[in-house]
Amino acid sequence: MINRTTDRGDIVILSEVLTTLAGAAATNCFGVKGMAKRSVSDGLVHLLKREAMGKGVLVTYGPENEISIELHIVVDYGVNIAAVTQSIISEVRYKVEAAIGAKIKTVSVFVDAMMIG
Repeated sequence: MINRTTDRGDIVILSEVLTTLAGAAATNCFGVKGMAKRSVSDGLVHLLKREAMGKGVLVTYGPENEISIELHIVVDYGVNIAAVTQSIISEVRYKVEAAIGAKIKTVSVFVDAMMIG
């Protein structure tokens, strides 16, 4: 959660807002099939539906409101993974920083699976 104080009052930005923003920015990048979540019960990676894309995102806060974002994704088969992940990092950093007005310390992208079709 991010807290800001202005002359008109306090602003609180919940983690759910950041996860949704980051998930939406990541899934709009070329080559991304969707967000991923590893099942605790069977250990398999599951592709998340559009409405649950924030579940593949972990936001952590450091001292002085430093924000780190971790994304778990599924990519299309045959894409250049390095290019896709660099695109995601740039897009997520830009979209989240523009929306909340705070600097992002790190964006980490984990490719959990690759899908054909």
